[in-house]
Amino acid sequence: MRGPHNIIRLIRTGATFERTGAMNVVLDAFDVGPVLRGVLRTVAWPFKWLGYSGDPSMPPATRALTALGPAYIKFGQILSTRPDVVGDDLAVQLRVLQDKLPPFSVEEAKAAFTLDIGKSPDTIFSSFSEPVAAASLAQVHKAHLADTGEAVAVKVLRPGIERAFRRDIDAFYFAARTIELLSPSSRRLRPMEVIEHFEGVVMGELDLRLESSAAAEFGANTAKDEKFDVPSVRWHLSGRRVMTLDWVEGINIGDNDALDAAGIDRKELASRVLTIFLNQALRDGYFHGDMHQGNLKVRSDGTLIAYDFGIMGRIDEYTRRVYAEIIFGFIRKDYRRVAEVHFEAGYVPADRDVDEFARALRAVGEPIFGMDASRISMARLLAYLFEVTERFGMETRTELILLQRTMVVVEGVARSLDPYMNIWQAAQPVVTSYMNDSIGPRAVLNDLAKTLRVIARFGPLLPRLTEDQLIRLNNPPPPPRPQRRRARIAWAGLGAGAVGAAWVLTTLF
Repeated sequence: MRGPHNIIRLIRTGATFERTGAMNVVLDAFDVGPVLRGVLRTVAWPFKWLGYSGDPSMPPATRALTALGPAYIKFGQILSTRPDVVGDDLAVQLRVLQDKLPPFSVEEAKAAFTLDIGKSPDTIFSSFSEPVAAASLAQVHKAHLADTGEAVAVKVLRPGIERAFRRDIDAFYFAARTIELLSPSSRRLRPMEVIEHFEGVVMGELDLRLESSAAAEFGANTAKDEKFDVPSVRWHLSGRRVMTLDWVEGINIGDNDALDAAGIDRKELASRVLTIFLNQALRDGYFHGDMHQGNLKVRSDGTLIAYDFGIMGRIDEYTRRVYAEIIFGFIRKDYRRVAEVHFEAGYVPADRDVDEFARALRAVGEPIFGMDASRISMARLLAYLFEVTERFGMETRTELILLQRTMVVVEGVARSLDPYMNIWQAAQPVVTSYMNDSIGPRAVLNDLAKTLRVIARFGPLLPRLTEDQLIRLNNPPPPPRPQRRRARIAWAGLGAGAVGAAWVLTTLF
């Protein structure tokens, strides 16, 4: 029944897109050819009046995805991190998707807690509130531990959300295969890979043990960062469908009036937001991928608190060094070095002209550095940089796109606190420190120490490993003889025949 179900889901989706005016927006963003465009419009149009209306105050694409429900909302949020797929304009629209839905009952939340943890919340908590926040995947309750009185946040997945998402993901795969079949030109956008990426992210968010692990790792990495805090996970009260954290009180970082009333230095806070993020990306290689204002609070003493760890980004050590050298090169206006770094990393094909690439980079950097402090944007620089590298044949790197998207969000948060903040002045100490630790003489010594540790561990085994490898190279195993291959095929056929005969006899008798 999956085929008819998927077709019905696609017709419903198309009707909603037609009704909200989002159809043309999406077709243009994906550069859909005339054949597929005609098919989609023809199939969806007769059902246009059956589609959901959504909120007319929203942009068309945002309105349509919100009307279609949780899986579509989440899909839109993830696509907002992929401007390489949907284009910059649609990516900007999708960033404002509100991940909010009506809450489910406290009784259902308690039942899910009991099923996952094995204990009734009434025996663990002295209080268990109504939902304080409800999103597409889960909702949060405030509770107090019966033994200590401490306040905690209990996050519970929506009932039946896993099955609902799997059903929608199945329809997304069907749509991706249909698009590839009817529009060969769309294959350059790799629709199937986009859905696979979406499935991986969502399936990870549907197992709260993974988010608990992310919160714990993130907290350990940033434990020594001044005036930054991550709520601790209560592991004995967390599982696959339930996650319990320390409750955090604070002012929403987007409420400037409340911050001013509390005496918080917004200029210092803006600089700290950017510094903390760059430390996550460069120093740790593990960063919060959703650092918008809704996921950040500020205590009365100015401590920044982050929460919601469903989307995290990771970049390896080598990529961090490349990223730092690129930023550092732009800070020093050494465009030739920035170009060389791209070639050394293999980001740009070796047959391209490094001097021509350096000139293109200068055209990106100089106008930005000529702006006043209120308009200098690292996010804009990264966006322009990706445009230039794409023209020179650089392949898309998903982790760098998430990094760039998060940089846009973080920069927006910092600008909301201090519109005249000089992004480069705030970034330079972090990048310079990382360069000294990871690329300078100290880094060479650290790399040498790592190499010596590996040699000390495996050095005694190297002669035997080398000898074994030489023996294998000089004495390759003989290829299977044809008669053996034929015998294996015959045995396989005989086995299949026996199984088939057994099934027939069982059916008849």
